[in-house]
Amino acid sequence: MKLHTYVNFPGTCKEAFHYYETHLGGKTVMISTFDQQPDPKHIPPGLEPSGVLHARMELGETFLLASDGPKERVQPMRSAYLSLTVKSDAEAERIYEALSDGGEVFMPMAETFFASRFAQLRDKFGINWMILHEKPMQRPA
Repeated sequence: MKLHTYVNFPGTCKEAFHYYETHLGGKTVMISTFDQQPDPKHIPPGLEPSGVLHARMELGETFLLASDGPKERVQPMRSAYLSLTVKSDAEAERIYEALSDGGEVFMPMAETFFASRFAQLRDKFGINWMILHEKPMQRPA
């Protein structure tokens, strides 16, 4: 079994995926729009025919799945986060700078008892992120 995250954007899925490709090193492997579906085309009210029906991005060792939804129904994430575990403090800082640009920081990048770098934020697309570079953990005796 595999668990993948599926998120909705208020008409900004293509823009968000391009941003994540640029700043997170993701690779969009599939994107389809409402106008590409077979007839009869079902385009929800408030969405453009060029809006994203389904997208899939390879991101690290997993996939991020997404689509556009009606602006009045798509709300920023509230109690769920996409958690990025990175290999260095420098990578954590770089990603933090990119994702916090135009977003809302909940916990600025800092050292914690479990991570040499850790932060929580909502990016400009409404997606919540945790970014961490873990400290080596002591094994219980």
